[in-house]
Amino acid sequence: MGLNLDDKKAVVAEVSAKLANAQTMVMAEYSGVQVADLTVLRAKARQSGVYLRVLKNTLVRRAVVGTPFEPLAEQMAGHLIYSISEDAVAAAKVLNDFAKGNDKLVLKAGCYSGNVLDKAGVQALASIPSREELLARLLGVMQAPVTGFACALAALAKQREEVAA
Repeated sequence: MGLNLDDKKAVVAEVSAKLANAQTMVMAEYSGVQVADLTVLRAKARQSGVYLRVLKNTLVRRAVVGTPFEPLAEQMAGHLIYSISEDAVAAAKVLNDFAKGNDKLVLKAGCYSGNVLDKAGVQALASIPSREELLARLLGVMQAPVTGFACALAALAKQREEVAA
């Protein structure tokens, strides 16, 4: 059963609201993917803070008007699942990781910072570490000199105790 006009307006409004705060949008063809597999994909998307839905292309085309994602409208054809995230890489990462294990899900295109990405571009974006991973690496780099200094002081203190004894 199709959506009535009010339901369509609600979907367009919901997607528009998600796009307002989003950095990335990725589309993939999902024909032939088992329902159980889609359920697993949705759970992974929720964990990553990614908005993931199968939507009518015409409704998404209306939602992207006036947004940085508008150039994607011309590629919205076929059975697509849409992934939208505020994190720059999360939307791409969720679909790319799932596509690696399920050949029925085919990455189609994406958009990041107003730039349209092809399949290779989406895969490249997905290979970038997440914000949390980058912050953890930065913290490790920042702690290394302090840790080294603390170890050197401890060794010096131990050496002085041995000399004094």
